Amino acid sequence: MRVDTKNIVATVAFLIGIRKSAWISVYSDSCPELLTELENDQSAVTIRYLCKLRTTLMQHFKPTDNGIKYDYKNIDRLPWYDTENIKKLESFGLKIILPNKRASDYSTHFNKLICENINACKDLFPDWISWDYLRDLFVIPQYSKEQVQKFEFEKYMANIDSYPFQVYIHWKPKDLGNLLYTDGKFLEILYEMNGDYFGDKSKYKNAVSDVKNNIYDFINSSVKTVLAVDCENSDVYKLYGMLKNLNQAEIEKIHKIILFDDNHTTNGWDYIEKFINIPVQHIEVERVVDHKSIVDIRVTAGICREYYTDNVSSFILLSSDSDYWGLISSLPNAEFLVVIEYGKCGQAIKETLENHNIYYCSLDDFCTGNIEELKKAVLIGELKKYLPEIVKYNGKELAFTLFKQARIEASENEILNFYEKHIKTIRLNVDHDGNFSIVLKQY
Repeated sequence: MRVDTKNIVATVAFLIGIRKSAWISVYSDSCPELLTELENDQSAVTIRYLCKLRTTLMQHFKPTDNGIKYDYKNIDRLPWYDTENIKKLESFGLKIILPNKRASDYSTHFNKLICENINACKDLFPDWISWDYLRDLFVIPQYSKEQVQKFEFEKYMANIDSYPFQVYIHWKPKDLGNLLYTDGKFLEILYEMNGDYFGDKSKYKNAVSDVKNNIYDFINSSVKTVLAVDCENSDVYKLYGMLKNLNQAEIEKIHKIILFDDNHTTNGWDYIEKFINIPVQHIEVERVVDHKSIVDIRVTAGICREYYTDNVSSFILLSSDSDYWGLISSLPNAEFLVVIEYGKCGQAIKETLENHNIYYCSLDDFCTGNIEELKKAVLIGELKKYLPEIVKYNGKELAFTLFKQARIEASENEILNFYEKHIKTIRLNVDHDGNFSIVLKQY
């Protein structure tokens, strides 16, 4: 059983400007570190404060206009505006206060600033989400036209309870409950609004707390735990998704991770240790005969060595291969927790594990929507292999090739987003001595 994540909706909720107390109440348990990250991101804070100003103006449009016209007060002197937010925006170099302007002028101004600054928030979201769909929630097309502003204002005020947390976004309001309740609900509605469909549940579904707690209990009941990975029969991105979605303080109690790798697997295994705080031993298993792997034998030998020579009593075994039952049954005094993948594991081994009270769970239950750093590192590593001869290739075709080589399952939209960010932005650089080099965008 899995539950929906909330990282995407929590980020959107922050950007559109919901009250901090409401954000903490709804999202802090699911995304405990996200608020600090967003508050330390100038681009996120900029859009948040601009959206708050726009919503406040809509909710107090006439009093604002009257205060400016009759009381000669600008918005920084009107009590319903947050003056600290205004000061912060101006410290970022944005001109917020407009002399001798009316409420309608401020409406155009705020929408203009949001339009100009929203793209800086693109990297807050993973590549697998359509940025155009997200951006459309913030930007009002043809915002400078008075009739457009009037239409959005009247639509908002007439349907304010249908807007998330009663905060303005650019959409056709519907009575759908809280649009920003979970990532799954939000993505379904967002894509449907744009005549599209989002069906990859692995991006927003995560294992239930019982699965995670069983893993923590297994680690905590052991003196020394080793995570042994059959790289040939495991998905590196799903493994990172599991590690990323577990409590870091708990999984860092793992003594070490041993990767038993074959040269025919993805290069992703070479990168994973850069993103976790657990010691990694990467064992490259050479083939004696080219068409036959001996990874399973090395896994068996490696676990036995850890058990008999290094006093490791507990193993988390990552593989869906039923042949490992021979290993497990040969070490009756060792404790095993097995991590499988549904599509690779037969029913017989599951029943055998259950009959012997050996707990197993699946990599497929863990969310893979928040592993962008690993995927990008692998893809950029593959991309660098094509430098400097990259001019011989078609950029878009190369993007699809990179994902295939990295063995990353992705939608066409995600691949093209990578192309836009990291291939299309490649530049030729010349140093002061006249030497040429190809420069990739930092990520």
